[in-house]
Amino acid sequence: MDTKKLRQKILDLAIRGKLVPQDPNDEPASVLLERIRAEKERLIAEGKIKRSRKSKTSSSESHYQNFEPPFEIPNSWEWCQVEDIFELNPKNSVSDTSLCGFIPMALVQDGFGFSHSYEGRVWRDVKKGYSHFQNGDIGIAKISPCFENRKSTIFYGLPNGIGAGTTELTILRPIVVDAEFYLFLFQSIWYITEGTKDFTGVVGQQRVNKEIFTSLVIPIPPIAEQKRITTEIKRYFHFVELIEYNKETLIRNTLTTRSKILELAMQGKLVPQDPADEPAAEMLKRINPNAKIITDNPHSWNVPNGWSIAKLKDIANLVTGSTPSKSNSEYYGNEYPFYKPQDLDKSIVSEASEYLSEMGFQASRNIPKNSIAICCIGTIGKVGFINRAGATNQQINTILPNPSFYPKFLYYYCKAKIFQDIILSLSAAITISIVNKGKMGEILILLPPLEEQKRIVAKIEELYSVLDKIEASLQS
Repeated sequence: MDTKKLRQKILDLAIRGKLVPQDPNDEPASVLLERIRAEKERLIAEGKIKRSRKSKTSSSESHYQNFEPPFEIPNSWEWCQVEDIFELNPKNSVSDTSLCGFIPMALVQDGFGFSHSYEGRVWRDVKKGYSHFQNGDIGIAKISPCFENRKSTIFYGLPNGIGAGTTELTILRPIVVDAEFYLFLFQSIWYITEGTKDFTGVVGQQRVNKEIFTSLVIPIPPIAEQKRITTEIKRYFHFVELIEYNKETLIRNTLTTRSKILELAMQGKLVPQDPADEPAAEMLKRINPNAKIITDNPHSWNVPNGWSIAKLKDIANLVTGSTPSKSNSEYYGNEYPFYKPQDLDKSIVSEASEYLSEMGFQASRNIPKNSIAICCIGTIGKVGFINRAGATNQQINTILPNPSFYPKFLYYYCKAKIFQDIILSLSAAITISIVNKGKMGEILILLPPLEEQKRIVAKIEELYSVLDKIEASLQS
């Protein structure tokens, strides 16, 4: 379920008067507008706000003569301009020594909601060169992509009720309207779409047109209905949060389940042992007569019947990658994958972030298909199964299993906690996080019979397929 679209739909219904029923006993919005005009005149007379330029030059009625509503609203609602019901970018007048809240853009949360934090400052240090606001004001980002990402809030909890912050926030001080209702309106897809129609400025520094904070025509419901709508939006959003929480919990659970599947697999508990299988010790002697069977079990592992312990170097060759000279442009082209740690983010790796020419490929340490690439510098332990022959850079050690060995089993083994704990402990023991191929070769591997390796891989991938479907459904 796409919870972002669900929130958008809730707000879309809300601003059209379709989220809660209208109450005929409510004071009509037309009367509310008259009260707002009277309050504005009072504030102007007291010198607390300035008369808007629109009020000086034209009547409010003339603006609506050719107005075509963008959508239908209930009969008890009215249309008005943003500046009819808000004071734009007000100024605070307080003592220089007053403590206040300072809010850069980074402290305003994006998405749906009101969250922000602040830094404590003294007013004299921030009163110039910043936007002013107080508790109850609305702040809306006017720069892209913050505007589209809904970086907006209602200020609350400020020291002494006042604050200052980034000038990339437009401040709207409500006059006799519900701030929460209008913040939800400003976070609606309709308003975001209106705001992005006429960007100004260069790419990367584009800003919305000031008109969406002044002359844009928006709906105004009766004040009692504004509050009912706000309450209902919050109630629905709470349900959406529960969906998101459960969704995130399920995703975490699938990750935990994957880890548990690997843990059971490498303990010999995922599939039953078959006494008819050739024991791992015999297999090891056959594929590498020089291999040493470890009998002292230093990790105190519970070794299942038919399994053995061996060093990684006895069941595979290890190759450390290298980077062909960047000064030779002929080394680089679009034929042979050149794998780097970031390419291991996908479990099955067949595409690379860079490619080598045949000359560059020959100059590098190339690796065959069905190898296991492990990051040995930086993000230690990141694993990828190489599904296409190529080369790797020096941050990767690649395991080339013996041809008689089942490579997919070794890949899953390297992803399992039993291996990850060991390789991470090797990197933690030194100042620079690096595990060279010599140290990797000494890592002990708990080795099942070859046929059991195949059964284990088949069961892992069967169970992972189910988890893939669950995760896909959670993303839809």
